[in-house]
Amino acid sequence: MLKIFKYFEKRDWMLILSALLFIVMQVWLDLKLPDYMSKITRLVQTEGSEMSEVIEQGGFMLLCAVGSMAASIITVFFASKVAAGFSNRLRSKVFDKTLSFSMEELSHFSTSSLITRSTNDIVQVQLLIILSLQIVLKAPIIAVWAILKIMGKSWEWTAATGVAVFVLLALITVIITVALPNFKKIQSLTDNLNMVTREQLTGIRVVHAYNSVKFHEDKFEKANSELTDTNLFTTRVMAIMMPTISLIMSGISLAVYWIGAVLINNAPIADKLPIFSDMVVFSSYAMQIIMAFMMLSFTFVMLPRAAVSARRINEVLDTEVSIKNGEKKEGASKGEIEFRHVSFKYPDSSDYVLKDISFTASKGETVAIIGSTGSGKSTLLNLIPRFMEATEGEIIVDGYNVKNYELEALREKIGYVSQKAVMYSGTVTSNVAFGEEGFIEEEKVKRSVDIAQGKNFIEKMEQQYESSISQGGNNLSGGQKQRLSIARAIYSNPEIYLFDDSFSALDYKTDRTLRSRLNQELQDATKIIVAQRIGTIKDADRILVVDEGKIVGMGKHDELMITCDVYQEIAYSQLSKEELEIG
Repeated sequence: MLKIFKYFEKRDWMLILSALLFIVMQVWLDLKLPDYMSKITRLVQTEGSEMSEVIEQGGFMLLCAVGSMAASIITVFFASKVAAGFSNRLRSKVFDKTLSFSMEELSHFSTSSLITRSTNDIVQVQLLIILSLQIVLKAPIIAVWAILKIMGKSWEWTAATGVAVFVLLALITVIITVALPNFKKIQSLTDNLNMVTREQLTGIRVVHAYNSVKFHEDKFEKANSELTDTNLFTTRVMAIMMPTISLIMSGISLAVYWIGAVLINNAPIADKLPIFSDMVVFSSYAMQIIMAFMMLSFTFVMLPRAAVSARRINEVLDTEVSIKNGEKKEGASKGEIEFRHVSFKYPDSSDYVLKDISFTASKGETVAIIGSTGSGKSTLLNLIPRFMEATEGEIIVDGYNVKNYELEALREKIGYVSQKAVMYSGTVTSNVAFGEEGFIEEEKVKRSVDIAQGKNFIEKMEQQYESSISQGGNNLSGGQKQRLSIARAIYSNPEIYLFDDSFSALDYKTDRTLRSRLNQELQDATKIIVAQRIGTIKDADRILVVDEGKIVGMGKHDELMITCDVYQEIAYSQLSKEELEIG
């Protein structure tokens, strides 16, 4: 838990120190009230006392109360400032760290868990900081100061207060012992509920298509009920605390006055008034002590859950990123890629996904990769921008190993079009010029869209290039999203284009026209295309045939139709002999 506080800055510590000073002022003012109350009690019981003297003491009490309130408001302001600033900084760190993760780290944390850690978990820590600055610092000061003030008044009263404090602490210990395991469980159940909700909302069309609404309702209900039942159990356990504390406070008041009545009854006449005055003061101080421990109990209640949240946040922040940043910003050449005996396997796996891959893609060349599902085509492509790290061998881009590049510099060389077209909420222009800061070249956007064969459907939209795109591109078809993804890559004007099965949703005519425009407009750029369709890649300068993680054929279409059995099987499964000969 304490490890999370290393992210406090100097400014935070200054605000905490200022809050502490106002807390001391508030406690001093609160503990002055019983002294004035004692004086008023004596004045009321003493013959010849003036009303003005009572009013004067009452005025001092009013000033103390107003001063305490002002100090409390300032303390809350400082506490909120520290907590809000710290949580803001913590969210930024968690988000930035998540963005630096490779696929290896992302697979360790689920998406739903990362969302919970950057929201709910940070809120738990924020609430603890606010309560700690208002209560944890204040309660011990009140308790110690009040105990020092009542010491020597009467051992009977002191003993009664000690018993009340002991019972309160025993209660808190039992409650925390029972509730702590469930606090740990609540956060993981929140992750699960987020996952189920996100999964069902993302796949809502499939849910409706298969009439599985009832099934998913039951699945959500199960996750929701588990979280609800756990929360109810912990809440019910905590609910015992407040009435018990009220009973303890009423009990200590009763004990003080009962003991006081016995002491006054047995005391000489001259001592009755001082004992009565001490009883009033002691009752007030005893309440302050019990209140102090009661306030601490609230923090103890929140501490276990906040500790679990802090541990989960630290897990993200302390995760070692497997892909390290290099130093190179520029290569010796432009648009050249070479794989030298590259192999890849996932962490903790004994089987290789790719084994001994070697090939070269020169500037301006179009290299296509084809193979059966699960043969490792997309994995091969993802190694170039270092979304994953090669287990063995070297990947050379423009004369240097990709590990030597700054990640930003390496990825600026590359226009990547993923297998799943990803759209962001905004406009057509903002999606095409994605990541562009400042001025966006409208003509460049239009040219990119035109090359990607998206001009026709975009110019039919009501606002054309300023038309709204919903989150995930849900108001676009699959083919439209793919064309906008390709336009996004063209807009960035990279040296290297990576197309990961990016033409699959296009009809054959659009596919052919698009590839023709790419060859015309992007002659100097290197293009690597992963595809399932022979028609998409048969005109490539070089075709790599991948099977079970190995290159089993390399060459042009006509060569592979003679020399590679795997390629022949794929070709004849899609096209007839006549179509292949015509092509």
